[in-house]
Parts: sequence; C-alpha cells; structure tokens
Amino acid sequence: MKVIQWFPGHMAKTRRAIKSNLSLVDAVVEIIDARTPMSSRNPEIDSLTSGKPRIVLLNKCDLADANATSAWVNYFSRENVTALAVDCKSGKGLNKLLPTMKATVLKELMEKRSKNGMTGAAVRLMILGIPNVGKSSLINRLAGSKRAKVEDRPGVTRTKQWVKLKDNTEMLDMPGVLWPKFEDQSAAIRLAFTGAISDDILDIETLAMKLLAYLAENYPEPLKERYKIDIDEADDGLALLEKVGRKRGMMISGGEINTERAAITVLDEFRSGKLGRITLELPPVKE
Repeated sequence: MKVIQWFPGHMAKTRRAIKSNLSLVDAVVEIIDARTPMSSRNPEIDSLTSGKPRIVLLNKCDLADANATSAWVNYFSRENVTALAVDCKSGKGLNKLLPTMKATVLKELMEKRSKNGMTGAAVRLMILGIPNVGKSSLINRLAGSKRAKVEDRPGVTRTKQWVKLKDNTEMLDMPGVLWPKFEDQSAAIRLAFTGAISDDILDIETLAMKLLAYLAENYPEPLKERYKIDIDEADDGLALLEKVGRKRGMMISGGEINTERAAITVLDEFRSGKLGRITLELPPVKE
C-alpha cells in the first residue's frame, strides 16, 4: 500500500485562519472520532491553539466500542483534558457540552465576568477537527437548524462560519484540517478506514483487507455474524475479502470474485455501523 499523504491546499489556509481567529474566541471545542481518538487528533492542535481552554468531544460514540470509549474519557481526564462521549447526528451527550464548558472549562472566565457584571457577554467557541469528523453535524444539532453543510465525505466545509446558538453562545466552525505529513502510517490507515481521508487516493481493496485483518483479530464475532463466514487462523486480509465476496455472491465471469465490490461493501458497512460498535485503537497504558 502506498504511503498516504493528503493535504489539500485549502487546509494550509485553514491553519493560518485558526491562528488569526483564535483571539476572537474564549475556548476551543476539539472534535475527534471515538473509533480513532488518537489518530483523529491533529498533532498540531496544541501549538495552533496556543493553550486556549479546550474540551474534547469523542464523536460517533454510538459507532465505537462503549468500553473503549470509557477508557479514552478516563485517559483524557488523567491528561487534565475534559472529554465527553457524544454523537452529533443523534444529539446524544450534547446536552452536557455547554454546561460543562461554562462550569468547568471556562469556570475562571465565567466567574470573572460575573464579578465584573458581564454575565450577558456571549461565550464564543471555535470548532476544530479533521475532515468528516462531525463538526457540521454538531453545529446543526446545537443550532436546531441546518446551518452547516453536511456530507459523509471529507473536505466539505471549506470556509469559516459563525453560528449563533440560543443560549448566548456563538460558534466559529472552521474547515477540517489534517497535517502535512503522516509520520505514523498506521494512524493514516485508521483514518482511511473511517473515511476521514478520501478513498480516491487509496487502493480500496488493500484498505479493506487491512480492516478485515484487524477485525478478525479484535472483533471476530461481529465479522462472522455480519458476513456468515468462518475465520481460520491462517486467513489473511485477502482470504477474508474473498470469503465476504463469495458469501455475498459478488462474482464476475469465470467464477472470479469481485474483490473491489466486496471491498467497497466492507468499508461502507464498517463506516455505517453495520458491523457493530468497533474501536480501532485503545489509549496508552499508564506506566
């Protein structure tokens, strides 16, 4: 599989926009994918946000392993970062966001404003995250209307936009931003599994093989149940992909299996949650 690098030009512009607009907000809401909490965190966020108060949202928690998500929330707590498990499409957990932001993350600011008679001042938040992680869904859910464009593909939001919420809060939605170079290709592959990186730049069959190999090792029962296949110890990703294609009747002339079609099916069904609640990485073990 070729080395994954994906850094469209508009993303370089986004990095500059983050820095130039940071002074306009009180805090940052960083959205990550609950299935890939570390891989979906931009390693440049700490430097880009220059120590602004921050809350982390583990989005798409309904697609992730619940036990793993709890472990990640505890991990962030140990790192002195407030984290919430949410699902921006359904709204699950989002009722805790603004109260937690004001009572915990921005506690000092809110107390200072109260002391100075500025309780009516709006709380302004910047929304950050990599492509396709759910920023627009968050905005629309909190605003109670379709303010931001939402599509299940990366790179849809291309410009910043302010959105006013009902409880005297304003959110600045920024385009999704990746980083110039993936030092860790395993992180890039996990992002590709979830659709954060465009399928157009990848070999989709190799990607599906790698995903199937991971599932066979870590989530064999959901895999066997979904595709009604047996998993042998010797099965590699190709063997599993062929089993899926054969079981689904994805054949072409000469009795050959259409592995490309099978690969598309596997990736689509993983991303939509049809394979069950799956997490692709666990938090570092505390030494």
